[in-house]
Amino acid sequence: MDTTGIEAVATAVRTITMDAVQRAGTGHPGQPMGCAELGATIYGEILRHSPGDTGWANRDRFVLSAGHGCLLQYALLHLCGYDLSIEDIASFRRMGSKATGHPEYGIVPGVEVTTGPLGQGIANAVGMAIAERMTAARFNAARKIIDYYTYCLVGDGDLMEGISYEACALAGHLGLGKLIVFYDSNGVTIEGSTKLSFTEDVRERFRACQWQVLEGSAYDIPGIVELVGEAKRESAKPTLIIMRSTIAKGAGSLEGSPKAHGAPLGEAAVKAAKRGMGVPEDSEFYVPPKAAEYLAGRKREWEKERRRWQETFELWARENPDKSEEWRKFQAGPAIDDSRLPRFEAGTELATRSAGGEMLKALAAQLGNVVGGSADLSHSTSTNVEGIGVFSPECPEGRSLYFGIREHAMAAIANGIAVGRMLRPFCSTYLVFSDYMRPSIRLAAMMRLPVVYVFTHDSVLTGEDGPTHQPVEQIASLRAIPGLSVLRPGDAAEVRVAWKMAATAAGPTALILGRHAIAVYAKDDARWEETLPASGAYVVSDSRGEPATVLVATGSEVDLALETKRLLGGDGVRVVSMMCRELFLRAPKAARERIVPSAARRIVIEAGVSMGWEGIAGDSGAVVSVEEYGKSAPMKDIRLAYGLNAAAIAARISEGTGR
Repeated sequence: MDTTGIEAVATAVRTITMDAVQRAGTGHPGQPMGCAELGATIYGEILRHSPGDTGWANRDRFVLSAGHGCLLQYALLHLCGYDLSIEDIASFRRMGSKATGHPEYGIVPGVEVTTGPLGQGIANAVGMAIAERMTAARFNAARKIIDYYTYCLVGDGDLMEGISYEACALAGHLGLGKLIVFYDSNGVTIEGSTKLSFTEDVRERFRACQWQVLEGSAYDIPGIVELVGEAKRESAKPTLIIMRSTIAKGAGSLEGSPKAHGAPLGEAAVKAAKRGMGVPEDSEFYVPPKAAEYLAGRKREWEKERRRWQETFELWARENPDKSEEWRKFQAGPAIDDSRLPRFEAGTELATRSAGGEMLKALAAQLGNVVGGSADLSHSTSTNVEGIGVFSPECPEGRSLYFGIREHAMAAIANGIAVGRMLRPFCSTYLVFSDYMRPSIRLAAMMRLPVVYVFTHDSVLTGEDGPTHQPVEQIASLRAIPGLSVLRPGDAAEVRVAWKMAATAAGPTALILGRHAIAVYAKDDARWEETLPASGAYVVSDSRGEPATVLVATGSEVDLALETKRLLGGDGVRVVSMMCRELFLRAPKAARERIVPSAARRIVIEAGVSMGWEGIAGDSGAVVSVEEYGKSAPMKDIRLAYGLNAAAIAARISEGTGR
């Protein structure tokens, strides 16, 4: 091991960091400078990676959970030969630069996942480690083709966030021995010493969560390598390596200071720091020749290792044609055999959550890469898929996950599973608890990860559980997330279409399902199964001639709209199911006009807040909605209390009243 070369790389990390932050006038120099030797050792000696093939299936994964310290990773990726130029880093945090303010998946080659909100990255890393174990169990034979480690660097802020506890508790329970987390323990946050708010015993916390805990100095290069070796020898537990460090190491008088956490050091301090490192003080983005020489040699070794794996993979493929074909299918994306999916005939009565469960079972039987579970609610959300095994240390090939009551971590772990693009995860809970998952859903939308969120108990009609469990604003809140498809099917037949859309989507999907039984209704649009996924809506029951009134509804309220139409007599009334409002609004104007003509009076019915429906209803229309928290009462009483019954809605329409 060339410690001199690693030290030179650490010097380059510090100079690049100082100069990038100084030029941008914004950024976080403290962590990259404090972890320079650790980062150089990870990228130089520990990671098995390939700058020339960032999609190499058996590469080790590295997640910078403390994403504010992104210049540590940017500098190392650049130095190792990834497609990230010094010009990109020099334009750090500027429009068009790959070197964004926090690491972003899909923008910077070598960045495995978008991080920034603290705690997300470590939870993603847990998902990546789960994916490694699942795919290894699925594909390895006499020859191993999946055998990588997931490494993660966290700071004090990550461990203060509750999501880290949720995720790490599950990781310990699952015995994820190929997950190794470095804890940058520098004792500093933005406001000052961590002693202001963080005095827990991190060692004992992780030991209680069934982790191996090791400790060392972030500046002892041979010691770091030895600690990783010890971590790898413990195969039954994940490992936390506590790295004692100094924030802004090398920054002279600013070493150890909260001032260095999130602001430029200043020109004088930068020059003084460079003099202390033996670097020309007037240089910019200086890289010691020894650093470039060392990494050039390491790059040759990494490429040899990748080629050896490729040869192994080709032999494995010839020896295991069935596994090889399954590998190809996993990478190609889902291809669904429609004839093997359940059909729900008109008149069949069942809740949309129950229909969703039948669809999920059928899809999981077809698609071997469908994995997931719920936050302790699988029987309530109908996501208990039998016959696919429960993932555990004893059953790594299992595809069903018990997340426990950990909604926040569940969603972030699902992101970590999905980001490898081999597995298609789903996760589930009651709709009202989507609030706990929102930060992770938002990041899934940013990364366009194909995660499916099954949310049930979809409105105040949940009933006796009361307002704490009755969603009112949640559907509107989910629809506000750019890039998230929100599907609220009205009956079991629509659930069939919705699950097919979700299972093949390029990005994340929220399926909003109900708990009470609804009869599958007849559809006047003979091609509705084509119209719905194309336009997000279709005509369920048409009027005689041009409609004077269009009732637009979602979910269980479609059935309510049909009953309302019967009370109104049916003449001149059209009922439209708008399963996906955003998809409808993106459809061509002519398609929208065919389904919801602007000349008609439009009445929207949804048992939630009206936000966003005003544009569909228009000035002359109305929205039948719920604008307050619910009541603890039987469903029939709630319908009466909130006017969610056909008689009340028909009366409002006849009287021409508004909201």
